[in-house]
Amino acid sequence: MCGIVGALSLNKPSVNVDYIKPMADKIAHRGPDDAGYLCFHTGARHNKKISFYQNLTDEKFKNIEDMLPTIESNSAQRELHSHDYDLYMGHRRLSILDVSYAGHQPMSDLSKNIWIAYNGEIYNFKELRIELEELGHRFKSQTDTEVIIYAYIEWGIECIKRFNGMFAFSLYDNFNKKFYLCRDRYGIKPVYYHITEDKTFIYASEIKSILEYKDYKSEVDKEALLEYFTFQNIFTNKTLHKDIQILEAGHYFEIDLLSKEIEKKQYWDFDFNEPETIKDEREYIEELDRLFTQAVQRQLISDVPVGSYLSGGMDSGSITAIASNHFQKSNDFLKTFTVGFDLSSASGMELSFDERAKSEYMSYMFKTEHYEMVLKSGDMERCMNNFAYHLEEPRVGQSYPNYYAAKLASKFVKVVLSGAGGDELFAGYPWRYYKAVNNDSFDNYIDKYYGFWKRLIPNKDIQNVFSPILKDTKVWTKDIFASVFKTPVNVQTPEEYINHSLYFEAKTFLHGLLVVDDKLSMAHSLETRVPFLDNDLVDFAQKIPVKFKLANLNKVIKMDENEIGKMQKTNDGKVILRKAMSKYIPEDIHKAVKQGFSSPDNSWFKGESIDFVKAKLLNSDANIYKYMDKDATQKLINEHLEGKQNRRLFIWSLLNFEEWSKIYG
Repeated sequence: MCGIVGALSLNKPSVNVDYIKPMADKIAHRGPDDAGYLCFHTGARHNKKISFYQNLTDEKFKNIEDMLPTIESNSAQRELHSHDYDLYMGHRRLSILDVSYAGHQPMSDLSKNIWIAYNGEIYNFKELRIELEELGHRFKSQTDTEVIIYAYIEWGIECIKRFNGMFAFSLYDNFNKKFYLCRDRYGIKPVYYHITEDKTFIYASEIKSILEYKDYKSEVDKEALLEYFTFQNIFTNKTLHKDIQILEAGHYFEIDLLSKEIEKKQYWDFDFNEPETIKDEREYIEELDRLFTQAVQRQLISDVPVGSYLSGGMDSGSITAIASNHFQKSNDFLKTFTVGFDLSSASGMELSFDERAKSEYMSYMFKTEHYEMVLKSGDMERCMNNFAYHLEEPRVGQSYPNYYAAKLASKFVKVVLSGAGGDELFAGYPWRYYKAVNNDSFDNYIDKYYGFWKRLIPNKDIQNVFSPILKDTKVWTKDIFASVFKTPVNVQTPEEYINHSLYFEAKTFLHGLLVVDDKLSMAHSLETRVPFLDNDLVDFAQKIPVKFKLANLNKVIKMDENEIGKMQKTNDGKVILRKAMSKYIPEDIHKAVKQGFSSPDNSWFKGESIDFVKAKLLNSDANIYKYMDKDATQKLINEHLEGKQNRRLFIWSLLNFEEWSKIYG
């Protein structure tokens, strides 16, 4: 697990070498164990086509490898400034597999012509290594990084279809003068890019590194802002930073240095559909059990300590059960982590939000070494600056508890398992799907589902709230929403509509959660792994009939997750997963009603945190009012503070955006 940065110049200007170390330093938290810098004169822009490179390390890590010069040395600086390098690849390393110097990056093949800077884990790298060795390739390290290099040499860029894991990497092929920037199937590992007017391609694991490349002029993307305050997420590849995009999940860039063509290609996509032949439910349960166990065991591979989140729910509980059993076989104990909440001022449904009792019960059952943290209202206020800095832009949910959970886990382990993905694969949000199972047409379905996903500001208010910037936007959020879906083919049954909903949520909601998890865990130099997003498990889950995932399909339940006090609890979702996991976790856990991981913010915003909310959002000088109408916005805020409407998600998003705009806006 690491961080990558880089720049590729396709035109006359060379890469500005003064920025290469600051770009990498900005993501030092992602990789505190090592740093590497590669500057390449590719020869692509010169008649003689002569190529050469300079590989450097950091003064802080010079004891790791004496052979590499440090970037801070006078000789290195003279070398860097005496050539017109057109390619820079930088790397910050968090050592997980093969913690020796053999894992230093950027890494090359023996010929020094194929170079990679890689962030992620390939869980099937040992199987791929054996296959590559049988084909004649030889390895000098025990890393998955080196396996990617020789997989590319053997199979070309199509090799990414063979990788079962999470990754974002840049790869340069000096033989063919091709550059690649790749992201994993699901978007577990983020990577961002910016293309300058003079065709310099800048990329990084985090936006703050691109901002460090001084050719970038910071500006808020107003269309992305409108998108966020409609969905509490960004469905497109935009970010709040104008002209900085995120590479979509399941995509890669191929850049030809000779033709200067930049092409983005999709190599994988979700595909939820009903099987032509439906087997007995017991067969699905048996295979699900096998694949889930395999997925967890695969993701335990590590040369450093591994732990697991244990929220009190079924997903994290199932992962913990499998992982803990694996640890006990070697006379060890899995470390588990839970964040709870002080509910002394909570009311209504929020009184059930603290799941420490369930977590402690499962920890006792599974014999884990358990750690807990209890959050109070003031903890949100104390972390907002660091939280917004590391998250870089608002995304789904009220996610600051995740920040503290990662902080807790990082004190004891370098790797932690998370239950993300279980809900999206196995239909864990029944109230969302029931909203749109009966339709006259696909357009009718879009209309109803769009109405549900306007999570923050209803259309009747959005024009008033964003009146200062509407003239500068050319998008309509319903068009953005509709563009997520695949082109429908004769969609008729409720099952087909639900599969479209599952596809939508995997592409949007899940992706947002993954970006949040990555940023907030790596803020604490912690790697988060998601066993539910194992390739074999995902491929199987997408083909499980809806009737085995979801109960009461013909019952329409009217729920609004923004109205948390009125939300009806249900255990209709993830039926087959509940049955498969019944052999591992207690009955009162696998049969429990669905409940998200959230703080009691509805109560806190009207009570203990009300002064903080007022100081931040009812202040006429707040940064948000550069983009939002003060009167219209404060009207909605006051409706919450006075107990007239539950606008908890809206208030949280405003607080997040206000803090973000102070740092980045």
